[in-house]
This record gives sequence, C-alpha cells and structure tokens, in this order.
Amino acid sequence: MPNPHRTALPPDLATVWLRVFLEVARHESFTVAARTLGWTQSAVSRQISSLEAALGGAPLFDRLPRGVRLTEAGRALVPYAQTVTGALHAAARELAALREVAGGRLRFGAFPTADAALIPHALGAFRTRHPGVRVSREEGLTPSLLDGLTEGRLDLAVVSTTGGAPLSAYELRHLLDESLYVAVPAGHPLVGEGGDPVRLGRLADADWISGSPRPEGTLLDAALRQGFRPRIAHVVGEWTAKQGYVAAGLGVTLVPALAAESVRPDVVLLPVLDEGAPARAVYAAVLRGRSPSPAVEAFVGALREAAGRIPGTSAPMA
Repeated sequence: MPNPHRTALPPDLATVWLRVFLEVARHESFTVAARTLGWTQSAVSRQISSLEAALGGAPLFDRLPRGVRLTEAGRALVPYAQTVTGALHAAARELAALREVAGGRLRFGAFPTADAALIPHALGAFRTRHPGVRVSREEGLTPSLLDGLTEGRLDLAVVSTTGGAPLSAYELRHLLDESLYVAVPAGHPLVGEGGDPVRLGRLADADWISGSPRPEGTLLDAALRQGFRPRIAHVVGEWTAKQGYVAAGLGVTLVPALAAESVRPDVVLLPVLDEGAPARAVYAAVLRGRSPSPAVEAFVGALREAAGRIPGTSAPMA
C-alpha cells in the first residue's frame, strides 16, 4: 500500500522538452515552433509526446485543425516551465560572467604594509579591467588571513613570511621578495655616509620602535640573525605613528620596501645590507585543493604587475 506521507519524487524531465513546449505554446503551432527551433515538425511532436508521457500522460495541447491550444494541464505547466528555463538561462549567464571575470565576487585580505602600495596599485588595475566583480577586502596579520582562507571567509590572501606562520596547507603564488630599510631621523649620523647599505649591527645600541615588545616573529628577526637583540624602547602598532616617533628622535625602526613610498619627509630611509636571504617573501595564498575562481586568477595577475613596479623588491621571473 502506498505511503501517503512519502514525498513524491519530481518527474525526470529533459530541459529541451520544456523549451520546445514553451515555443509551441507561444506560437500555438507545431509547424511554426519547428521553424523557429530549426527542427522538423515530427521532431517537435516527439518532444511534446515525451514530455506528456513523463508528466503522467495527460495531453498538454489540444490538436486542432488549425494549430494547437493549451489544455488545462498545459496552462498549469507554463509558469513552471518558464521558471525552470529562466533559471537555467540565468545560471548560464552567471557562469559566463565568472569565466569572463565580468561578475561574481572577490574576497581578499592583505597584511598592513601591503596596503601601502602593492594592494592599491593592483586593486586599481583590477577594478578598471573588471568593474562588474564585487570586491571585499580584509586587513590583518598573516596568521589571521590564513585562518580566513581555511574558514572560507577569504578567497585569496596576500601574506608574508614574517612571523614564520605555517604555509604548507596553502598554495602560494610568489609575488616578490623585499628588502629592508632602517628609518632614522633626518639628523642621524648615518645619514651623511653617502647612502651605502647599513649593517644592522651598527645600530645595536639604538632605541628601537616596534609593533611588538619582542623582536621574534617581526621584521626585527633580521637583527637577531645579525647577532644582537634590539632594545625595544617603544611599542607602536600604527605605521604613521612609528614615523612620528622616529622623526622626534625617539628611536629607529625597520621599514619594508612595500611601505617605503609612504615615508614622511623628515624621516630618512637607509638600505639595510642584505647578508643572506631577503628580509621576507610575499605571496598570494589560496587554500590548497580549492579551485581558484577566474577573478582570483585575474587579481593575482594584477598583483604581479604591481609588484614589478615597487622599488626595493625583486619579483619572480615570468
């Protein structure tokens, strides 16, 4: 005995049947519908017969001497057929827009100094080329950005090797390696030495300004690698505030190449002598195993273009 509470399965319909049905309903003629579709009249008739059989056998059209007319069952089917075919057309348009980067969304994050030059240049180019893409941006340190990828909150993250965050779970697109500068007040004795690269060891006795009370996991790892532990006199998180402290003679600070363009005029940047690997590498990261959207790929391209224009960095070979 049939179970009255069991949910009936929907009929297994071919979408081409619905398309043919709507053409016949619109023209009230198998012949005209066949001509519009580029088919034979007998092919149209077979499609309608298949649709009627799949829906239980009730006729959808009354076959009249001159054309056809919708039956009550046919009139009931029209809005559903329009909804199904309309949804499929909308899906096809949206998928085409995604392929052509003419629509969809891009959710990305970046660490703060990347926002000084790299992100604005890349985002400006991307928005000009792909104005239909909805873009949202999140700022944070590399660990929180990686969490955003893992949690599905972000599609792409611009991250750095500062802090040694584990990167093995992510697919990395190398954007650039950047050098370091040390920011000193305009009257500092090192300023008059001709602009040659400076060993950080010469500033071992200086007061340092940093975003963290400990050098580990920050740009000051470079000082640890050169054999001294910097004395952090002021913990200042915001980049423009760090410059203010330097300009006032309260200490020196390290500046990555990505932030060098935004230095105030009463602060001087001295290149740090590169005695090994670059200070840090910068990557565009996506979660390993997740297929990047065309918008993500296009934005990575814009990031690479922008990276090649930033002084004090080296971009990977194409």
